[in-house]
Amino acid sequence: MRKRYFSLFLMLVGILLSVNAKIELPRLLGDNMVLQRHAEVNLWGKSDTGKEIAVRTSWNNKAYKTKADKSGNWAVKVQTGEAGGPYSITLNDGEELILNNVLLGEVWICSGQSNMEFPICGFINQYNEGSLETIIEAKKYPDIRLFTVEKNAVDTPQDDCKGGKWLISDYASVSAFSAVAYYFGKMLHEALDVPIGLIATSWGGTRIEAWMTEESISKLPNINQTIAFSGDGPNKAAVLYNGMIHPLIRYQAKGFIWYQGESNREAYFDYKDLLTRMIALWRHLWNNDKMPFYMVQLAPYNYDGADLRSLALTVEAQTKVVAEVPHTGIAGTTDIGHQSNIHPPKKKEVGMRLAFLALQHDYGVEGLPLDAPTFKSMEVKDSLAILSFNNVSDASDAMAPNSLAGFNDIHIHSVNGFEIAGADQRFYPAKSRLLWWKNQIEVSSDSVKSPVAVRYAFKNFPKANVTTTFGIPLIPFRTDQWEIPKKEIFKQ
Repeated sequence: MRKRYFSLFLMLVGILLSVNAKIELPRLLGDNMVLQRHAEVNLWGKSDTGKEIAVRTSWNNKAYKTKADKSGNWAVKVQTGEAGGPYSITLNDGEELILNNVLLGEVWICSGQSNMEFPICGFINQYNEGSLETIIEAKKYPDIRLFTVEKNAVDTPQDDCKGGKWLISDYASVSAFSAVAYYFGKMLHEALDVPIGLIATSWGGTRIEAWMTEESISKLPNINQTIAFSGDGPNKAAVLYNGMIHPLIRYQAKGFIWYQGESNREAYFDYKDLLTRMIALWRHLWNNDKMPFYMVQLAPYNYDGADLRSLALTVEAQTKVVAEVPHTGIAGTTDIGHQSNIHPPKKKEVGMRLAFLALQHDYGVEGLPLDAPTFKSMEVKDSLAILSFNNVSDASDAMAPNSLAGFNDIHIHSVNGFEIAGADQRFYPAKSRLLWWKNQIEVSSDSVKSPVAVRYAFKNFPKANVTTTFGIPLIPFRTDQWEIPKKEIFKQ
């Protein structure tokens, strides 16, 4: 008898729980969110086992149905259309849940370490140039929506973010949001006139290995595996992937922006392989092998010596990735570094340069600057080395010295930052002349009669000032592949 009553009790409890159950959604799905326009996007969550979930989207008044599996998980794909809103999404499993103020537009995932995390309001004792103006204007852009993923370093992949919710652009939300990401999104919004959704997932001082899976790292045969798996805390391999990337992979997005690498300088020799693999991994997870990936050139900073070269070698790895991996690009920062501040205050320029890449390559917008100029080729004529460059034109993207470089000992019209060497591999400061009618630069030194190699801005904090007439800086480079003595890379 007791057994029968107990069974009846359990059945009644089950019925009550079923009646009172509510649809549970991940934090990424909520009021104020932006869904990728012109796409088949995912909606997902939890309900009771076997429950039917009805979904209706107001932008097309379409109805969708799905069922919760034996674990209570459900998912459905819905079609989005033209940019616009606000719209609503109604979900019903017997009890109704409505998501309000939903927009359709462009969604970008913004990741990296502290220079991506750096908020509009700045860090303590480190300011963001133009921050007050940006904050004051924030309410003018209610169609820019912001989601900051809460920091979470864990050993197993998570299905939901630890914290975070979609916020509308206003004084408080913009002040606390990633400066690079916001300026990037604001430029897209102004150029495209569509809603923009920005998902910021970053953690200062972290290595790239933390943002990848262990499996993806272990399958790289040419890297130092001991170094790759030596991190701990938030630098332990895979922990930020697990807690801050894996929860996002169902959320449809247009592309990625990435500002990271400072914490990988000591293993600069592995950075190219790691970054290439991470891009492939993320594209695979989002099921799009052409998903745009735009990175920021690491900005000049003293590190362990202004004339040492660990930064330059890491930037070299970044540029090799861009040269070899399709649908990538790099925003130049050679002109905006700060010798004593690893977080340079000119974040607006960084965000806008990233946006120029996306607008040109992904949205077909014309009339904006070309990609950052990079080294193309060198021709030697007697004692002169003549350099040619990619991404230059005869008009607004012509090569020019930057008269605002900020170095008091650089003449306003001079071209600076070059070194030149002969077969003895000894580099000397070079005299440089802009051949403006050819978009070339002529480099020489009285100490080098037969040039073999040239380097530009190939130091931690170079005094270099070559830009285009649009102000886009030349990316640091070297024409040689000579081994650099360790004493020139790190302070001994």
